[in-house]
Amino acid sequence: MPLTVVVGGWFGDEGKGKVVSYLGLADKPGICVRTGSINAGHTVNYNGRTWKLRILPSCFISETTKLMIAPGALLKIDVLFREIEEIGSRGRVWVDANAGVIEDRHVESERSNEYLMKVIGSTGQGVGAAMVDRVLRVLKTAKDFPELRELITDVSREVNEELDRGGEVIIEGTQGTFLSLYHGTYIRNLQGHHAAGVISEVGVSPRLVSDIVLVFKAYVTRVGAGELPGELSMEEVIARGWAERGTVTGRPRRAAPFNMDLARRAVMLNRPTQIAITKFDVLFPDARGRRRWGDLPVEARRWLENVSEVLRVPITLIGTGEDSMDMIDMRREVMGP
Repeated sequence: MPLTVVVGGWFGDEGKGKVVSYLGLADKPGICVRTGSINAGHTVNYNGRTWKLRILPSCFISETTKLMIAPGALLKIDVLFREIEEIGSRGRVWVDANAGVIEDRHVESERSNEYLMKVIGSTGQGVGAAMVDRVLRVLKTAKDFPELRELITDVSREVNEELDRGGEVIIEGTQGTFLSLYHGTYIRNLQGHHAAGVISEVGVSPRLVSDIVLVFKAYVTRVGAGELPGELSMEEVIARGWAERGTVTGRPRRAAPFNMDLARRAVMLNRPTQIAITKFDVLFPDARGRRRWGDLPVEARRWLENVSEVLRVPITLIGTGEDSMDMIDMRREVMGP
Protein backbone atom coordinates (compact mmCIF):
# COMPACT_ATOMS: atom_id res chain seq x y z
CA MET A 1 0.00 0.00 0.00
CA PRO A 2 2.48 2.67 -1.11
CA LEU A 3 1.32 6.16 -0.14
CA THR A 4 3.71 8.90 -1.23
CA VAL A 5 3.39 12.46 0.06
CA VAL A 6 5.16 15.23 -1.88
CA VAL A 7 5.76 18.52 -0.07
CA GLY A 8 7.84 21.65 -0.62
CA GLY A 9 10.81 22.51 1.56
CA TRP A 10 11.08 26.26 0.88
CA PHE A 11 8.49 29.00 0.29
CA GLY A 12 6.68 27.30 -2.58
CA ASP A 13 7.96 27.38 -6.17
CA GLU A 14 10.17 24.33 -5.50
CA GLY A 15 9.09 22.38 -8.58
CA LYS A 16 6.62 19.99 -6.96
CA GLY A 17 4.60 19.91 -10.18
CA LYS A 18 7.58 18.54 -12.08
CA VAL A 19 8.29 15.93 -9.41
CA VAL A 20 4.66 14.78 -9.18
CA SER A 21 4.24 14.67 -12.97
CA TYR A 22 7.37 12.53 -13.22
CA LEU A 23 6.14 10.18 -10.49
CA GLY A 24 2.81 9.94 -12.31
CA LEU A 25 4.56 8.83 -15.49
CA ALA A 26 7.08 6.56 -13.77
CA ASP A 27 4.84 4.91 -11.15
CA LYS A 28 1.33 5.25 -12.66
CA PRO A 29 -0.49 5.56 -9.31
CA GLY A 30 -4.14 4.60 -9.06
CA ILE A 31 -5.02 7.94 -7.44
CA CYS A 32 -3.33 11.33 -7.20
CA VAL A 33 -4.81 13.86 -4.76
CA ARG A 34 -4.25 17.61 -4.79
CA THR A 35 -4.45 19.61 -1.57
CA GLY A 36 -4.30 23.36 -0.96
CA SER A 37 -5.93 25.90 -3.20
CA ILE A 38 -5.80 27.98 -6.36
CA ASN A 39 -3.21 30.44 -5.07
CA ALA A 40 -0.52 27.83 -5.66
CA GLY A 41 0.39 27.08 -9.26
CA HIS A 42 2.18 23.95 -10.44
CA THR A 43 3.86 23.93 -13.86
CA VAL A 44 4.15 20.76 -15.93
CA ASN A 45 6.24 20.49 -19.12
CA TYR A 46 6.02 17.33 -21.18
CA ASN A 47 6.73 16.53 -24.83
CA GLY A 48 6.99 20.19 -25.79
CA ARG A 49 3.77 21.26 -24.07
CA THR A 50 3.35 23.34 -20.92
CA TRP A 51 0.45 23.34 -18.47
CA LYS A 52 0.05 25.67 -15.50
CA LEU A 53 -2.30 24.08 -12.99
CA ARG A 54 -3.96 25.74 -10.02
CA ILE A 55 -6.19 22.96 -8.69
CA LEU A 56 -5.83 19.64 -10.57
CA PRO A 57 -3.06 17.19 -9.58
CA SER A 58 0.11 17.22 -11.68
CA CYS A 59 -0.17 13.42 -12.14
CA PHE A 60 -2.68 14.06 -14.94
CA ILE A 61 -0.11 13.01 -17.55
CA SER A 62 -0.65 9.42 -16.39
CA GLU A 63 -3.87 8.71 -18.26
CA THR A 64 -4.86 5.81 -15.99
CA THR A 65 -4.64 7.84 -12.77
CA LYS A 66 -7.75 9.16 -11.04
CA LEU A 67 -7.38 12.84 -10.17
CA MET A 68 -8.94 13.96 -6.90
CA ILE A 69 -9.45 17.17 -4.94
CA ALA A 70 -9.14 16.68 -1.17
CA PRO A 71 -11.86 17.52 1.34
CA GLY A 72 -9.52 20.04 2.95
CA ALA A 73 -8.84 21.81 -0.36
CA LEU A 74 -10.44 24.97 -1.74
CA LEU A 75 -11.43 25.20 -5.38
CA LYS A 76 -12.95 27.75 -7.70
CA ILE A 77 -15.48 26.26 -10.08
CA ASP A 78 -14.47 28.16 -13.22
CA VAL A 79 -10.79 27.30 -12.64
CA LEU A 80 -11.63 23.63 -12.11
CA PHE A 81 -13.65 23.23 -15.32
CA ARG A 82 -11.17 25.24 -17.37
CA GLU A 83 -8.34 22.94 -16.29
CA ILE A 84 -10.40 19.82 -16.94
CA GLU A 85 -10.86 20.96 -20.54
CA GLU A 86 -7.26 22.13 -20.97
CA ILE A 87 -5.75 18.81 -19.96
CA GLY A 88 -8.53 16.63 -21.39
CA SER A 89 -9.26 14.87 -18.14
CA ARG A 90 -13.04 14.76 -18.19
CA GLY A 91 -14.27 11.51 -16.64
CA ARG A 92 -11.36 10.99 -14.26
CA VAL A 93 -11.57 14.08 -12.04
CA TRP A 94 -13.31 13.70 -8.69
CA VAL A 95 -14.03 16.24 -5.98
CA ASP A 96 -14.73 15.51 -2.34
CA ALA A 97 -18.18 16.61 -1.18
CA ASN A 98 -16.57 18.68 1.59
CA ALA A 99 -14.02 20.51 -0.58
CA GLY A 100 -14.54 24.23 -0.05
CA VAL A 101 -15.64 26.51 -2.90
CA ILE A 102 -14.25 30.01 -3.41
CA GLU A 103 -16.89 32.39 -4.72
CA ASP A 104 -16.49 35.75 -6.44
CA ARG A 105 -17.37 37.51 -3.20
CA HIS A 106 -14.27 36.02 -1.56
CA VAL A 107 -12.04 37.36 -4.32
CA GLU A 108 -13.66 40.80 -4.15
CA SER A 109 -13.28 40.86 -0.37
CA GLU A 110 -9.54 40.23 -0.54
CA ARG A 111 -8.79 42.56 -3.42
CA SER A 112 -10.57 45.44 -1.71
CA ASN A 113 -8.56 44.93 1.49
CA GLU A 114 -5.53 47.22 1.29
CA TYR A 115 -3.83 45.59 4.28
CA LEU A 116 -4.02 42.13 2.73
CA MET A 117 -2.89 43.25 -0.70
CA LYS A 118 -0.12 45.70 0.22
CA VAL A 119 1.15 44.63 3.64
CA ILE A 120 0.64 40.86 3.63
CA GLY A 121 1.10 40.51 -0.13
CA SER A 122 -2.00 38.38 -0.71
CA THR A 123 -2.38 36.81 -4.14
CA GLY A 124 -5.95 38.15 -4.16
CA GLN A 125 -7.45 34.79 -5.16
CA GLY A 126 -10.02 34.70 -2.36
CA VAL A 127 -8.35 31.86 -0.48
CA GLY A 128 -7.95 33.61 2.85
CA ALA A 129 -11.51 34.97 2.81
CA ALA A 130 -12.85 31.50 2.01
CA MET A 131 -10.81 29.99 4.84
CA VAL A 132 -12.35 32.51 7.23
CA ASP A 133 -15.80 31.37 6.10
CA ARG A 134 -14.73 27.73 6.53
CA VAL A 135 -13.78 28.38 10.16
CA LEU A 136 -17.03 30.28 10.73
CA ARG A 137 -18.94 27.32 9.18
CA VAL A 138 -20.60 29.44 6.53
CA LEU A 139 -18.48 28.37 3.52
CA LYS A 140 -20.34 26.48 0.81
CA THR A 141 -18.78 23.19 -0.17
CA ALA A 142 -18.77 21.17 -3.37
CA LYS A 143 -21.96 19.30 -2.52
CA ASP A 144 -23.86 22.63 -2.52
CA PHE A 145 -23.26 23.28 -6.23
CA PRO A 146 -25.36 21.38 -8.82
CA GLU A 147 -22.70 21.85 -11.52
CA LEU A 148 -20.29 19.74 -9.44
CA ARG A 149 -22.76 16.94 -8.72
CA GLU A 150 -21.34 14.47 -11.25
CA LEU A 151 -17.82 14.93 -9.87
CA ILE A 152 -18.62 14.36 -6.21
CA THR A 153 -17.07 11.43 -4.33
CA ASP A 154 -15.76 10.55 -0.88
CA VAL A 155 -12.04 11.14 -1.47
CA SER A 156 -10.95 9.90 1.97
CA ARG A 157 -12.79 6.61 1.43
CA GLU A 158 -11.50 6.24 -2.16
CA VAL A 159 -7.89 6.78 -1.05
CA ASN A 160 -8.10 4.42 1.90
CA GLU A 161 -9.76 1.69 -0.19
CA GLU A 162 -7.12 2.05 -2.91
CA LEU A 163 -4.39 1.60 -0.30
CA ASP A 164 -6.19 -1.36 1.27
CA ARG A 165 -6.22 -3.02 -2.19
CA GLY A 166 -2.46 -2.57 -2.42
CA GLY A 167 -2.73 0.29 -4.91
CA GLU A 168 -0.51 3.33 -5.08
CA VAL A 169 -1.55 6.86 -4.13
CA ILE A 170 0.32 10.16 -4.44
CA ILE A 171 -0.68 13.20 -2.39
CA GLU A 172 0.51 16.48 -3.90
CA GLY A 173 1.07 19.23 -1.36
CA THR A 174 1.01 22.88 -2.36
CA GLN A 175 3.08 25.95 -1.53
CA GLY A 176 5.87 25.16 0.93
CA THR A 177 6.85 24.40 4.51
CA PHE A 178 7.76 27.97 5.39
CA LEU A 179 4.45 29.36 4.15
CA SER A 180 2.63 27.34 6.79
CA LEU A 181 0.39 29.42 9.06
CA TYR A 182 1.88 27.57 12.03
CA HIS A 183 5.48 26.84 11.06
CA GLY A 184 6.22 29.52 8.49
CA THR A 185 7.13 33.21 8.47
CA TYR A 186 3.95 34.50 10.11
CA ILE A 187 2.35 36.97 9.26
CA ARG A 188 3.59 36.93 5.68
CA ASN A 189 2.56 33.44 4.77
CA LEU A 190 -0.28 31.51 3.21
CA GLN A 191 -2.04 28.20 3.63
CA GLY A 192 1.32 26.50 3.33
CA HIS A 193 1.87 22.82 4.01
CA HIS A 194 4.16 20.41 5.68
CA ALA A 195 3.65 16.64 5.49
CA ALA A 196 1.33 16.24 8.49
CA GLY A 197 -0.92 19.04 7.25
CA VAL A 198 -1.15 17.51 3.79
CA ILE A 199 -2.32 14.09 4.92
CA SER A 200 -4.77 15.68 7.33
CA GLU A 201 -6.43 17.50 4.40
CA VAL A 202 -6.94 14.18 2.60
CA GLY A 203 -8.06 12.04 5.53
CA VAL A 204 -5.53 9.23 5.83
CA SER A 205 -3.64 7.96 8.85
CA PRO A 206 0.07 8.79 9.22
CA ARG A 207 0.59 5.05 9.67
CA LEU A 208 -0.27 4.52 6.00
CA VAL A 209 2.45 6.83 4.64
CA SER A 210 5.22 4.91 2.86
CA ASP A 211 7.33 7.84 1.67
CA ILE A 212 7.58 11.57 2.19
CA VAL A 213 9.39 13.31 -0.65
CA LEU A 214 10.64 16.75 0.37
CA VAL A 215 11.27 18.95 -2.67
CA PHE A 216 14.01 21.58 -2.66
CA LYS A 217 14.87 23.79 -5.60
CA ALA A 218 18.66 24.01 -6.01
CA TYR A 219 18.33 27.62 -4.83
CA VAL A 220 15.63 29.32 -2.77
CA THR A 221 12.90 31.53 -4.25
CA ARG A 222 9.99 33.42 -2.77
CA VAL A 223 7.17 35.51 -4.25
CA GLY A 224 5.93 38.58 -2.41
CA ALA A 225 6.89 39.96 0.99
CA GLY A 226 8.47 38.14 3.93
CA GLU A 227 11.92 37.20 5.10
CA LEU A 228 14.31 35.45 2.75
CA PRO A 229 17.71 34.74 4.36
CA GLY A 230 20.64 35.41 2.06
CA GLU A 231 18.48 37.25 -0.48
CA LEU A 232 20.37 38.39 -3.58
CA SER A 233 19.83 41.63 -5.45
CA MET A 234 17.68 41.32 -8.55
CA GLU A 235 20.75 42.19 -10.63
CA GLU A 236 22.61 39.23 -9.14
CA VAL A 237 19.59 36.95 -9.57
CA ILE A 238 19.45 37.83 -13.26
CA ALA A 239 23.20 37.40 -13.65
CA ARG A 240 22.99 33.88 -12.21
CA GLY A 241 20.11 32.94 -14.48
CA TRP A 242 17.73 32.47 -11.57
CA ALA A 243 15.11 35.04 -12.62
CA GLU A 244 11.60 33.56 -12.49
CA ARG A 245 7.99 34.62 -12.10
CA GLY A 246 5.19 33.11 -10.02
CA THR A 247 2.88 30.72 -11.86
CA VAL A 248 -0.33 32.28 -10.53
CA THR A 249 0.51 35.95 -9.98
CA GLY A 250 3.28 36.52 -12.51
CA ARG A 251 5.21 38.43 -9.86
CA PRO A 252 9.03 38.17 -9.95
CA ARG A 253 10.49 35.63 -7.56
CA ARG A 254 13.10 36.83 -5.13
CA ALA A 255 16.01 34.43 -4.81
CA ALA A 256 18.81 33.28 -2.51
CA PRO A 257 21.37 30.47 -2.55
CA PHE A 258 20.50 27.04 -1.13
CA ASN A 259 20.07 27.56 2.61
CA MET A 260 21.23 24.62 4.72
CA ASP A 261 19.75 26.00 7.96
CA LEU A 262 16.29 26.31 6.40
CA ALA A 263 16.70 22.89 4.82
CA ARG A 264 17.54 21.33 8.20
CA ARG A 265 14.40 22.83 9.73
CA ALA A 266 12.28 21.64 6.81
CA VAL A 267 13.67 18.15 7.35
CA MET A 268 12.88 18.37 11.06
CA LEU A 269 9.27 19.43 10.40
CA ASN A 270 8.58 16.91 7.62
CA ARG A 271 10.85 13.95 8.46
CA PRO A 272 11.18 12.97 4.78
CA THR A 273 12.31 9.57 3.61
CA GLN A 274 13.62 11.09 0.36
CA ILE A 275 14.67 14.45 -1.04
CA ALA A 276 14.07 15.70 -4.58
CA ILE A 277 16.22 18.50 -6.00
CA THR A 278 14.82 20.54 -8.90
CA LYS A 279 16.31 23.14 -11.24
CA PHE A 280 19.65 21.42 -10.78
CA ASP A 281 20.56 22.25 -14.35
CA VAL A 282 20.23 25.96 -13.53
CA LEU A 283 22.85 25.61 -10.80
CA PHE A 284 24.98 23.25 -12.92
CA PRO A 285 24.31 23.90 -16.64
CA ASP A 286 26.44 20.89 -17.64
CA ALA A 287 23.84 18.70 -15.92
CA ARG A 288 21.05 19.78 -18.27
CA GLY A 289 19.09 16.89 -19.73
CA ARG A 290 21.11 14.22 -17.90
CA ARG A 291 19.10 11.19 -16.80
CA ARG A 292 21.80 9.06 -15.20
CA TRP A 293 23.86 9.73 -12.08
CA GLY A 294 27.09 8.78 -13.81
CA ASP A 295 26.54 11.43 -16.48
CA LEU A 296 26.58 14.29 -13.98
CA PRO A 297 29.73 16.42 -13.69
CA VAL A 298 31.92 15.52 -10.71
CA GLU A 299 31.33 18.85 -8.95
CA ALA A 300 27.56 18.42 -9.33
CA ARG A 301 27.68 14.97 -7.74
CA ARG A 302 29.79 16.32 -4.87
CA TRP A 303 27.25 19.10 -4.25
CA LEU A 304 24.42 16.56 -4.02
CA GLU A 305 26.41 14.21 -1.81
CA ASN A 306 27.21 17.06 0.57
CA VAL A 307 23.55 18.12 0.85
CA SER A 308 22.45 14.54 1.48
CA GLU A 309 25.18 14.00 4.08
CA VAL A 310 24.39 17.20 5.99
CA LEU A 311 20.62 16.62 5.97
CA ARG A 312 20.97 12.87 6.59
CA VAL A 313 18.32 12.08 4.00
CA PRO A 314 18.95 10.39 0.63
CA ILE A 315 18.51 12.45 -2.53
CA THR A 316 16.62 10.19 -4.90
CA LEU A 317 15.19 12.50 -7.58
CA ILE A 318 17.23 15.15 -9.43
CA GLY A 319 15.54 17.43 -11.94
CA THR A 320 17.83 18.30 -14.83
CA GLY A 321 15.51 20.15 -17.21
CA GLU A 322 12.00 21.43 -17.72
CA ASP A 323 10.48 18.27 -19.19
CA SER A 324 8.87 15.90 -16.70
CA MET A 325 11.19 13.11 -17.87
CA ASP A 326 14.35 15.17 -17.37
CA MET A 327 14.91 13.43 -14.07
CA ILE A 328 17.63 11.27 -12.56
CA ASP A 329 15.73 8.66 -10.57
CA MET A 330 17.93 7.04 -7.92
CA ARG A 331 15.14 5.48 -5.86
CA ARG A 332 15.93 1.89 -6.70
CA GLU A 333 19.69 2.33 -6.19
CA VAL A 334 19.29 4.26 -2.93
CA MET A 335 16.11 2.86 -1.39
CA GLY A 336 16.11 -0.64 -2.84
CA PRO A 337 13.41 -2.38 -4.93
